[in-house]
Amino acid sequence: MLTGARVVLPTGTVQDGRVIVEGARIAATAPENARVTDVSGHWLIPGFVDIHNHGGGGASFSGTADDVLTALRTHRLHGTTTLVASTVTDEMDLLVRQAGLLSELAEQGDIAGIHFEGPFISPCRKGAHSEALLRDPDPAEVRKLIDAARGRAKMVTLATELPGGIDSVRLLAEHGVIAAVGHTDAGYEQTVEAIDAGATVATHLFNAMPALGHRSPGPVAALLEDERVTVELINDGTHLHPAALQLAFHHAGPSRVAFITDAMDAAGSGDGRYMLGPLEVEVSEGVARLVDGGSIAGSTLTLDRAFKRAVTVDGLPVEHAVAALCANPARLLGLADRVGSLEPGRDADLLLLDDAFDLKGVMRRGEWVLPPRLP
Repeated sequence: MLTGARVVLPTGTVQDGRVIVEGARIAATAPENARVTDVSGHWLIPGFVDIHNHGGGGASFSGTADDVLTALRTHRLHGTTTLVASTVTDEMDLLVRQAGLLSELAEQGDIAGIHFEGPFISPCRKGAHSEALLRDPDPAEVRKLIDAARGRAKMVTLATELPGGIDSVRLLAEHGVIAAVGHTDAGYEQTVEAIDAGATVATHLFNAMPALGHRSPGPVAALLEDERVTVELINDGTHLHPAALQLAFHHAGPSRVAFITDAMDAAGSGDGRYMLGPLEVEVSEGVARLVDGGSIAGSTLTLDRAFKRAVTVDGLPVEHAVAALCANPARLLGLADRVGSLEPGRDADLLLLDDAFDLKGVMRRGEWVLPPRLP
């Protein structure tokens, strides 16, 4: 039992609160002879949920099983206790093979599912994806990836304006897979059509899509205004100006924002040369860019940094930051009954932070991944 902390719950923050851990779950009442740990002067919040992450610790979710576990360990040490593994554009046979590997890890409970970012994206907004490997979102090809994931596909990012895009959105919705609008050159009306067809996520809003314009509002306006859409934001200080983040929160509200990392191999690993799929990336001062062309290539972000920045730089209330990093992505994934909050019956996934919002302890399913160092 952890006592004395400020505990962030869905109903608000409880001062001098307590969280009871029994086995792998959060309990409502303490068992007899429960061990008590005083964590006064700290915050207790749920473990982070990342729905868009390509790797970390020098390893990729497009690599071997050992690579995947290395990347997972890296992000867990930074507070991400639930993670959807994202692939990057590649040959279809390689994506099918990787889907099989990742589905096994999902079945074991290591990851929460698979996100396919590409190859069904616009060459006009390809970002750090190989143009030579892009293709239109033919529903039969999309179905091939879903089938390869064996029920573990959680999300597919696609440019819905491309041939087959709307039919693919409908296919994904029918199979319970999130259709995400991203790496798109769609206009406002085309994006509205995609949302009406079943698209419910904006992949890293503002990035890899037309800018908001007063005569041509583009996808940003359509995605922000619709209550059915959750918008991803990369809060690393590079991908978004603080004013853009505030704009998104103002229009979408705190219940429709999900902070993501969009991390690549270099997250938690440092500057240097890396590969993102078939493309070479140079990381300098923590910013990842393609060696050929200089496009931003994902991020080196971890969610503990995104949380601290949200509260200390962007000025968000702690409760709103927790919603964006925990409750909202958990609800989007259909996992709100297990993760995303510190309510009884949920998995004992929790984070301990000090007054400066620096991470001091990480628990996943009742076991300390990062044991707390208390005075």
